[in-house]
Amino acid sequence: MTNALWRWNALDLARAIRNGEVSSREAVQSCLDRAQVVNPAFNPLTETYADQALRAADAADAAVRGKQELGALHGVPVTIKANADLAGTATTNGVTAYRDLIAQENNPAVDNWLRAGAIVIGRTNVPAFSWRWFSDNDLHGRTVNPFDVARTPGGSSGGAAVAAALGVGPLAHGSDQGGSIRYPAYACGVAGLRPSQGRVPAYNATQRAERPVASQMAATQGPLARTVADLRLGLAAMSGGDARDPWWVPAPLEFPDLNSSRRVALFAGTAQHKADAAVTDALQRAAGWLQDAGYFVEVAEPPQFDAAAALWLDVLMNEAAGSMQREIERAGDRAIQNAYQSMLAHTPRRDKDGFIQAMAMRTTILREWGRFFERYPVLLMPVSFALPFPVDRDQQGADVMADILRAQSPLISTAILGLPGLSVPVGRAEGVPVGVQLVAGRFREDLCLAAGEVIEARAGWSVLDQLHV
Repeated sequence: MTNALWRWNALDLARAIRNGEVSSREAVQSCLDRAQVVNPAFNPLTETYADQALRAADAADAAVRGKQELGALHGVPVTIKANADLAGTATTNGVTAYRDLIAQENNPAVDNWLRAGAIVIGRTNVPAFSWRWFSDNDLHGRTVNPFDVARTPGGSSGGAAVAAALGVGPLAHGSDQGGSIRYPAYACGVAGLRPSQGRVPAYNATQRAERPVASQMAATQGPLARTVADLRLGLAAMSGGDARDPWWVPAPLEFPDLNSSRRVALFAGTAQHKADAAVTDALQRAAGWLQDAGYFVEVAEPPQFDAAAALWLDVLMNEAAGSMQREIERAGDRAIQNAYQSMLAHTPRRDKDGFIQAMAMRTTILREWGRFFERYPVLLMPVSFALPFPVDRDQQGADVMADILRAQSPLISTAILGLPGLSVPVGRAEGVPVGVQLVAGRFREDLCLAAGEVIEARAGWSVLDQLHV
């Protein structure tokens, strides 16, 4: 480790702060100073809370000196995505019309991190309504991929991924309804975990109405970080129950069969969905590393993969055709309006009976995936079938959107099924990061994380060393 505390990971910072080796004020100030250096060029943060963060850090240091009971993230600087309620600040979600939508209470995931002792230093950028795989909006501007300004940093948690990659806090809060944690992690060379639906409690008191049911089944909140160990720490702190989320499940973070779950299915695509050569190469390397570590890897295709990918677009877009579409038309910027219309062009229109049948099909597919996971507890697959997209590629019409949707099918298929997924970097290709995704059955994040740590150790990837920023 170097003396620059912004380079430290959350696990080491938490331990050092708890032991009095460094102060929370020093760690927070280091990350705030880092933000001042990188934010003008890369724009991961929409807001910085220097005064509040330093006051909270001083209180954290006083708690250490007073030998009080300390949480797992005590004194550790973190960032919160702009679509989650943080009391006293605006939940803009990248929408100009929401710039004064001030939250009166915290999102449960935010509350959980704060109870664990985390110090919020800023908010991270998103696309409008957190609805694109790109991160720019009329209110906060464009977040820039630190590896290649011509490529997307991913979305919708693009600011979170860039903040983590550049050392603006070792842990970043994100959310994922169709890859919004995993894809930015992939594009920026960090690790990102989409937990199972029901693992992390969620609720925004600022929301004007309850989210529709398919969105509730697909959407989750989770951490982004530079190491898988930090994801473990962030997930454990984020997962405590909250009565405001009736979907929350008190599932254990570890299961006793962890060491016996060593069978891995390797999936690189179908006839309809094929991976780029660089993505296939990353998968093969990761598979070899897992085999070297004692895993048994076999080529196998999860059941009804194409149908699961199509289902995400089918149910979510038909669901959005009511109030969400009207809100996009009323308050969205041109980019989200264009992207939404291009996605709508590929959405089969469903009446009530058709929508009910599509939702019933979700149960059928999920049941078949459950049986698949009995044979192969871990699924190794792409994050995306393509390398990170050029900036604004989703602004080029419906035909290009069709290519985007095909590329993102490993993200959307698993999201609509509510499954956990881990994006872990493997290396670089064409100047940008490339990684792989690990998926498991519901609430088996432990399997993903264990396999991810094997891949991480063999890859030897350090995003800070790669960037030299």
